[in-house]
Amino acid sequence: MELQEVIQRRRMVRLFTPEPVSKASLDRILANAVRGPSAGFSQGQAFLVLTGADLARFWAVAGEAVDPTAQTAPLVIVPMSSKRVYLDRYALPDKGWTDRDEARWPVPFWHIDTGMATLLILLTVVDEGLGAVYFGIIPEAVGPFRAAFGVPDDHEPIGAIAIGHDAETEKRDLRARRRPLDEIVHHGQW
Repeated sequence: MELQEVIQRRRMVRLFTPEPVSKASLDRILANAVRGPSAGFSQGQAFLVLTGADLARFWAVAGEAVDPTAQTAPLVIVPMSSKRVYLDRYALPDKGWTDRDEARWPVPFWHIDTGMATLLILLTVVDEGLGAVYFGIIPEAVGPFRAAFGVPDDHEPIGAIAIGHDAETEKRDLRARRRPLDEIVHHGQW
């Protein structure tokens, strides 16, 4: 599939068949996820892959605010960012920010880079002929999620991605709700 077609076909899928995601597809999804930008090549992302019995534990702690139909997915990937990894990387001699001052960062690149990795996951899912929905883990569920899966305190889940074979019979047409480019793109000045 050409990139433009992948981008055009990317949408959130909320209902899945019980068919598992193949190991080959999962391997490709994860291999592409780590190809995203990484400030200073810090590589401060981690991905928790959940299938089988792990899914019931995940939905029990993190599924409260999620559309129940998304819980039909046979695979969930939880992308996480680690600020510590970025601060450690930029304290090295080639970067020279030995004070580890977080204020030096104009924006939290640890979250941005993990968001870019997440988009690569979503695009690869489409290219694999699968469907996915990205959703947040509500703040009250982060502690129980960490405890249930042994996630270190220095890794922040930025959300989760339910992945599987699309079982939606009606596709939502959101084209009428998409804001026109001339409302969101500004050339030269606002």
